[in-house]
Amino acid sequence: MVYVLNIQGNPLMPCKEAKARRLLKNSLAKIIKRTPFTIQLLFECENKTQDITLGIDAGSKTIGVSASTEKQELYSAEVVLRNDIVDLISTKRQNRRTRRNRLRYRKPRFNNRIKFKKDRWLAPSILQKIETHLNVVKKIHKILPISKIIVETASFDIQKIKNPNITGVEYQQGEQLEFWNVREYVLHRDGHTCQHCKGKSKDKILNVHHIESRKTGGDSPSNLITLCETCHKKYHNGEIKLKVKRGQSFRDSAFMGIMRWAFYEKLKETYQNVKMTFGYITKNTRISNNLPKEHCIDAYCIAGNLKAKLMNSYFYQIKKRCQNRQIHKANFLKGGRKKLNQAPYIVKGFRLFDKVSYQGNPYYIFGRRSSGTFDVRDLSGNKVNKGSINCKYLKLLETRKYYLTEKRERAIPPND
Repeated sequence: MVYVLNIQGNPLMPCKEAKARRLLKNSLAKIIKRTPFTIQLLFECENKTQDITLGIDAGSKTIGVSASTEKQELYSAEVVLRNDIVDLISTKRQNRRTRRNRLRYRKPRFNNRIKFKKDRWLAPSILQKIETHLNVVKKIHKILPISKIIVETASFDIQKIKNPNITGVEYQQGEQLEFWNVREYVLHRDGHTCQHCKGKSKDKILNVHHIESRKTGGDSPSNLITLCETCHKKYHNGEIKLKVKRGQSFRDSAFMGIMRWAFYEKLKETYQNVKMTFGYITKNTRISNNLPKEHCIDAYCIAGNLKAKLMNSYFYQIKKRCQNRQIHKANFLKGGRKKLNQAPYIVKGFRLFDKVSYQGNPYYIFGRRSSGTFDVRDLSGNKVNKGSINCKYLKLLETRKYYLTEKRERAIPPND
């Protein structure tokens, strides 16, 4: 399937590959994009379109999208979101605090105080994911004349997940009721006993230890454990390893609860015909039609055109950051300095994350060396030729983009 734009750059209905080849051969069209393959007509034509519904399966880690008419699915994709924003922002905060300790006292800036975080303020990690959702929808509108959008959102009752039998006033009390702080609650929960040696060290000094780094795991009770002073020092000296794992994280559930209305309202501000559906409807539709659990399949069910013929393949996309900012090179063990043996920005005409062809198959560059050899992989992380290919065997297909895209075959046969 080839996506088509008119001479003004507005999207038309897709055409078959054979028709696109004829148009390109007769110089009646030009190539605009390789993935997904898109052409633009060089002559005036009638702008006849059909009703196309775009289904969006919103998520905190992966987005599923599917655009279809009543007869056929026209676009299907899964987009893997970035989940490193929290870590990067935390590293930036640590660098800022370290820098402040080296400087004289300065009066606080007037425009970065909490009072300026007014209504609808969102954390950068959440805002980045919402903007990615909107950007995915915008890209699809550039190649298809979408007439209707249906988005699935979900609300999670985190208290109900923790305790299925919770009712009434228990919602207001919580598990930390009558405790002065989180530390006191964790010590009481663990019986004032070291959870590693179970009191065998006979050390009476107890510490509350973060299972996952505070920078990314936070101070929630599920990320805290009681250790005696002896075991705590041994762990940080690398003498012992803890067998415990952090409790259930509700980060994704909290994100969906915050994002639910923010994403929907922003869609309504930009596009006209936008509607909402819920997860239980999608699940019932998928099970009734005997379809597998996949994000793009969920989006197909959300769109509601269940008689439409499924595509044989879908686009698998991963969002990457291409800029080499200083925050990405921060390493406190090495002073946050750039490696002296790092390869140049461009090696033999290739850059990191460029899309290349090797033996007729498309891959991406995940590593480069000054000698001209490259670490070439697919988006599943599988290395080609043990991760070492000379540049003379590579052909540049596309320069790097924010979205690395790979066309994948569906695991199920398409419906008739």
